[in-house]
Amino acid sequence: MTRSNTAIRLVSTKDINRQQWLEVRKQGLGSSDAAAAVGLNPYQSQLELWLIKTGRDADLPKPDADDESSPMYWGNILEPIVAAHYTKHTGHKVRRINAVLQHPESDKSWMLANLDYAVVGADDVQVLECKTAGEYGARNWREGVPEYVQCQVQHQLAVTGKQAADVCVLICGQEIKIHRIERDEALITKLIELERRFWHYVLTDTPPPADGSESAGLALRYLYPYDTGNTLDFSQDKEASAVFGELVQVRVQADDYKKREDFLRQCLQQRMGEASKASFANGSISWKRSKDSVVLDTATLLQERPELLKQYALTRAGSRRFLVQSQNS
Repeated sequence: MTRSNTAIRLVSTKDINRQQWLEVRKQGLGSSDAAAAVGLNPYQSQLELWLIKTGRDADLPKPDADDESSPMYWGNILEPIVAAHYTKHTGHKVRRINAVLQHPESDKSWMLANLDYAVVGADDVQVLECKTAGEYGARNWREGVPEYVQCQVQHQLAVTGKQAADVCVLICGQEIKIHRIERDEALITKLIELERRFWHYVLTDTPPPADGSESAGLALRYLYPYDTGNTLDFSQDKEASAVFGELVQVRVQADDYKKREDFLRQCLQQRMGEASKASFANGSISWKRSKDSVVLDTATLLQERPELLKQYALTRAGSRRFLVQSQNS
């Protein structure tokens, strides 16, 4: 049964461009932000999301919605097709919600949502979320709806007060799967608590902790692109010293594992000889020669034509190198 609280239509999206829409999204956490805000998005860290919400994302690489090799591009193109097949499979009619929705309760006004579609005239489901998954992304759907998508949908249900949503996913362009997600009050309560904690980072302009992900590493490089030359003394800082000690230990272990990996790989390469593949009881390996490629010999070219460097010079921004030196190294 749908709850009585009705989401506020914060902004109509009919007459705004993508950049204006992104600016509106910075006023709060949208449903696609939910998983990242609580640390469950495999593609985006809390730290990267914080950069975006605090307006520090100007230099961050962004997906191009018009790039035909981008999953975002094909997701947008295929969304109405997925919705049409959902209607074909279920008989449920759907309509677009051309607005950014806001939670009606003032203490949760930072909770925003964009719905793909509303389901019309059905008693048991009110929201439709359309997804597409290519060959790489399809593995995330083998056991049902991925956790980060479940966060997104529960956020939508929290904002709208609705009871259930269907997630319709197109797998590798040829298989439609429909999953029902019912409103989970316990999960929503926890989700709101964790999202509120993240939003406090935004309001207080405090960066959340890094999580070891590639996204967090990217965010740190863009957050602190330059160094001042100063030296900080952490010798009396027990927490920082403990982290450093563990880092040194892990790097030694990683080096040992790398040497062991190299040895095991070479053992198998020696056994294979000129064979292309080898199979085992629990898997297989291949050792094939790649195709020859043609590259530009820039060193010789610049030696013979040094004026080309001035004519086609391109300055690459420097990057900070993270070097570790321990007393035992």
